[in-house]
Amino acid sequence: MSKRLAELELTLGCTLMVREPRGMRPTPAGETLLHHTRRMLASAEQIALELAEHARGVRGFVRMLANLSAIVQFLPEDLQAFLAAQERIRVDLEERPSGGVVAGVEEGAADLGICAGSTDTRSLVAHRYRGDRLVLVMPAGHPLAGREAVSLSETLDYDHVGMHAASSIYAALRDEARRLGRPLRLRIHVPSFDAICRMAQAGMGLGTVPEGVYALLGPPMRLTAVPLTDPWAQRALTLVVRPGALPPAAALLLEHLRTAGP
Repeated sequence: MSKRLAELELTLGCTLMVREPRGMRPTPAGETLLHHTRRMLASAEQIALELAEHARGVRGFVRMLANLSAIVQFLPEDLQAFLAAQERIRVDLEERPSGGVVAGVEEGAADLGICAGSTDTRSLVAHRYRGDRLVLVMPAGHPLAGREAVSLSETLDYDHVGMHAASSIYAALRDEARRLGRPLRLRIHVPSFDAICRMAQAGMGLGTVPEGVYALLGPPMRLTAVPLTDPWAQRALTLVVRPGALPPAAALLLEHLRTAGP
């Protein structure tokens, strides 16, 4: 192993590992090589998977990234309609925060993605997908439960339950509280919308979720929803792709999703 490593370092012209008394650790060049090697192995696994699908008669394979809002609210019905019409196409859908969606599509980890409209789409081509609205969820006995609508500034005297720090919803709440010069009383970060609703149900604080998520999860938990009046609470979801031609199956899915919404 040491001989092979030495030969590789000689070929590349840089040191990949530093020898220490208790073993070895990678240099920055070694970390770079490891990163790209892992990507190559993942790509090889994906190629094998797609070729196996073709051997079974599948005509196309679409790799897709999307944020949680899109996956919970809209993609189940939209993808069901697409796959019913395209029985020989397969879709590999992975959830990521909006920033991770953009990065993944840029890097070639997916053919297309769906992110929050407020996300910097950088070099990608963006198309409108859907719109949604943020609402606060709370038990019926909460002091704000009887309101028809509220601004975030009216809620900052109360505790909140928030999504993880990479979430676009959490970022919107945090940025608005900063703009107002007031702290966001966040009791806990959680990883999902159902966790937000459960924490709100338990009385830990106000949860902020898309209206469509509340419609699915809120009533069974006997939660009340109050819309936020802030302009940023009216949101868009955006489809993103790399510039240039898409694989045929991905192009079909992109066109379907572009025309799926109202």
